[in-house]
Amino acid sequence: MECCRWTTAGTLLLASLILSSRTARSEEDRDSLWDAWGSWSECSRTCGGGASYSLRRCLSSKTCEGRNIRYRTCSNVDCPPEAGDFRAQQCSAHNDVKYQGQLYEWLPVYNDPDNPCSLKCQARGTALVVELAPKVLDGTRCYTESLDMCISGLCQIVGCDHQLGSAVKEDNCGVCNGDGSTCRLVRGQYKSQLSPSKLDDTVVAIPYGSRQVRLVLKGPDHLYLETKTLQGVKSENSLSTTGSFLVENSSIDFQKFPDKEILRISGPLTADFTIKIHYAGAADSSVQFIFYQPIIHRWRETDFFPCSASCGGGYQLTSAECFDLRNNRVVADQYCHYYPENIKPKPKLQECNLDPCPASDGYKQIMPYDLYHPLPRWESTPWTACSSSCGGGIQSRSVSCVEEDIQGHISPVEEWKCMYTPKMPVVQPCNIFDCPKWLAQEWSPCTVTCGQGLRYRVVLCIDHRGLHTGGCSSKTKPHIKEECVVPTPCYKPKEKLPVEARLPWYKQAQELEEGTAVSEEPSFIPEAWSTCSVTCGVGSQMRLVKCQVLLSFSQSVADLPIDECEGPKPVSQRACYSGPCSGEATEYTPEETQLLYGSLQEFDELYDWEYEGFTECSESCGGGVQEAVVTCLNKQTREIADESLCVSSRRPPQLLKACSLDPCPPR
Repeated sequence: MECCRWTTAGTLLLASLILSSRTARSEEDRDSLWDAWGSWSECSRTCGGGASYSLRRCLSSKTCEGRNIRYRTCSNVDCPPEAGDFRAQQCSAHNDVKYQGQLYEWLPVYNDPDNPCSLKCQARGTALVVELAPKVLDGTRCYTESLDMCISGLCQIVGCDHQLGSAVKEDNCGVCNGDGSTCRLVRGQYKSQLSPSKLDDTVVAIPYGSRQVRLVLKGPDHLYLETKTLQGVKSENSLSTTGSFLVENSSIDFQKFPDKEILRISGPLTADFTIKIHYAGAADSSVQFIFYQPIIHRWRETDFFPCSASCGGGYQLTSAECFDLRNNRVVADQYCHYYPENIKPKPKLQECNLDPCPASDGYKQIMPYDLYHPLPRWESTPWTACSSSCGGGIQSRSVSCVEEDIQGHISPVEEWKCMYTPKMPVVQPCNIFDCPKWLAQEWSPCTVTCGQGLRYRVVLCIDHRGLHTGGCSSKTKPHIKEECVVPTPCYKPKEKLPVEARLPWYKQAQELEEGTAVSEEPSFIPEAWSTCSVTCGVGSQMRLVKCQVLLSFSQSVADLPIDECEGPKPVSQRACYSGPCSGEATEYTPEETQLLYGSLQEFDELYDWEYEGFTECSESCGGGVQEAVVTCLNKQTREIADESLCVSSRRPPQLLKACSLDPCPPR
């Protein structure tokens, strides 16, 4: 009887098996209460997305669980443009049926928020809206901008895959369940620039296939459209009134307000659209635009090129070509480079025709590529000299694909054989540093403490490193000397000469002005002047002048024979003046005068004495005198200057004349 004993675990297992058997049997009983599903009905529409149903019958006298009808979508192809709107067709079917004793032309009412699946229509030309049927026909869209459809009076969710109950949606590019990689967002702003010679201007060009286009114009101007189909047919639309209309089978929604205009196109565009603006007012306008532009050019990998050898081992490569998705044609690579999202695939390389060549077939044997037979490679020539010595230039070189045979001989081959590695650049920028420019330092104090004098400044030619150099244009050099006026009257005797700089300002500015930088052309390069040979009075200075050239490749300076340099050679000796010696009067000799100031002729001719009328008569009657007024005058400005600026030896003589000669009346 041991075999009849049950353990606790055995009892639980048996109970579990009995329960599982009953559950399975109950599910079978439930499914067996239904007959098999029937065949699918005819689609409710022939295009544009409709609905079809299938039925089944309950075989039990009791109520069966579940539904006896199921639906699916069908005819998911676009209707031709002349077919019209499905909801509009249902409204127009009531045009020949009297409503309250009168016939109307019925137009559809879309996007009813309360009951989108009822047939509500509006009588043309009136505000009358009537529900002509409690349910629209199966397959009618619930909303204009959705794929959801009405089935048996209820709005059913439809995904972009046209399946009932699917939540799959299109991305911004119009691709069902896409990741948005086939288009790019374009947004920007246009501002009008009024010109008497222009009546209109282009705002933006929107290519074929673009979606979700929106433009907003603010201002007095007006938008209008130009279109061009893929077949080259052009047309224009003035966008004169508010409304919705078709342009090249693209639905346009346009709103016109007194101070702005709004243009919407859901897309995809069936032609290339050019949005233009027509100037209509004196004020400027601005246009903001946004749309999704399809990436219509993509890289496509090619098949392998023919093998480089017919036997004995060769190689073959793939490449990539730019492909126009609209017309399935190969186009120039530049079209694919336009999109940053496009990444050109790298070529693939493989060996081929590895069978050894027969000794008698005459083919040159090509060994498999290994250490003794390298792959084709890029080779380049040296860079050319830079097109500019500063400020940014370019230099170029030639790059070619070469192949080396087993004997080490190098020969050029087709470029595609080297495309497994990137081609070296053939152009590059050079000398991108700034060109030397003039740098003017602060002005010196005025050389006089009263009246008119001179002031000086040092002007240096500075390179991009901040070093004193040459190469600046003399035409743009700021001046190093100018006149200055101290607004304090002078009460001291006039000096023999106009006061020039006695401090080292003028000397320093003059020496720096003579600096010359070494260039790539042979030129005379003077070194700095030596110190003056005397500590006071007039002496001399010496300097060394070399003929030098800049070697651009090594950026080093080379000395050349003197006769290699063209043009006049700068002087190597000059006089210098170190100021008056102790105990000497501050009189200037002609040599010193010429050294420090140059010719005084121009200065003397600038100021001169002139008569400026007479004083009032010394007597009012009985005979008096008038004295001529003599002033120091600036001949250029005709302004009165300080008398110390005019040479005293040239002062004209005093003139007197009689006046008031009439006798005085008796007292």
